[in-house]
Order: sequence, then structure tokens, then C-alpha cells
Amino acid sequence: MQRGRVTVGCINHPFALHPDLERDSGMATPALMRVIDLAAQLRAPSIYLITGGRGALSWEQAAQRFAALLAPCREHAAASGVSLLVENASPLTVDIHIAHTLPDARHLAQAAGIGLCVDLHACWSEAMLREKLAEALPLAGLVQVSDHVPGDRTTPCRAVPGDGAVPLAAILRDVLELGYTGLFDLELLGPRIEAEGAAKACTRAARNLSDLLTRLGA
Repeated sequence: MQRGRVTVGCINHPFALHPDLERDSGMATPALMRVIDLAAQLRAPSIYLITGGRGALSWEQAAQRFAALLAPCREHAAASGVSLLVENASPLTVDIHIAHTLPDARHLAQAAGIGLCVDLHACWSEAMLREKLAEALPLAGLVQVSDHVPGDRTTPCRAVPGDGAVPLAAILRDVLELGYTGLFDLELLGPRIEAEGAAKACTRAARNLSDLLTRLGA
């Protein structure tokens, strides 16, 4: 990738999966240090994190544990020119992540002193979404876009933008009006993507999202 034409926009890293935030064996911090070095070598601007499950900890205890394990990595990331982000993710990922609503992810990012990856698939149906985006986007280094077809209950269950019920035009208009100028990421996985074929689905998704962002003036 260093020698080629591909630009790395972001790296995804599962953090405390050793085995979880409560019982981490000491691997989470040095593992992220290595990924920060990798990101710097590839000139990737950011790493977005899955926290790890919380074990028997309360949410608040797990958030404190996440922040404590992450703390040694913040300075190294800043010195390396790499932003650390944490995402909001489906509650079906409770075994590997603790932040599932946009406000929870924002709170966790602020507590840990890092940025935010906004996954629209996980929050598009939340109440008062524009207000929540207004609070979250100043921390955001990545906005993930996909669609959802009502009735799909597998996980993951992503769809190509335009194929489902997510009001992407309205949401992305809010995102842009609220001042976001960062990277948009297509996160596409699950049975619909596999059935169509990854190359075809990703190409169609890139065209659909590009056209939509152009119409919105991005």
C-alpha cells in the first residue's frame, strides 16, 4: 500500500478483546501502540476503535477502564499524527463493544479524550438525531454510511445506500449543514452485499453516495 495508489482513509482496530475490558490481559495497550505505528507508516489519518466487551463491569466502570487502558496511547498517537476515534455500534455487538447510541459514544470519546466515528447505520433511527449530530460532529473524524432494508434482522445487515429505508439525503444534509468536512466511509457487509458481490455492491454504493453528496453540495 505504501508503494501503490491506494490511500488509507482509516484503520479499524478492536481494542480490549483480551478477553474484555474487565479482564484485559495487558495486550490492549501495546497492541494499539503497534497499530498507531502502522497507521503512521501508511499515512492513515485515524484509527477507529471497538472497545471490547465490558465483562461484569457497569457501563460507567467499563468506560473508565477503557479510558485508563487507552491513556498511554493518546500521546503516541498525537505525536504520530494519528487521530484515535471510537464508534457507536449496534447493540448486537455488546460482546465486543460498549457504546451503542450516539450520545453514549460521544460521552465515551470525551471521557477517553479522543475523537468519534459516527456510524449512521447504528443511530439513524434515534430521536432528535440532528441535535445529537450537532453535539457529536465536532469530535467526528469519520462518518460511516450504509442503508438498512426493514425486516433484515441478521447482523451485520448493511445495504447499498439507496436500497433501504434510511433517509440518507436528509441526514447527510444535516451533517453537511452542521459543518462536517471530513471523510465519509462506506461500511458494507452482510448477506445483501455477499449476494450481489462485493465489487459490484461497493462500486454501486460509491456512485450512489458520490452522487448524493454532489447533489447536497459537498
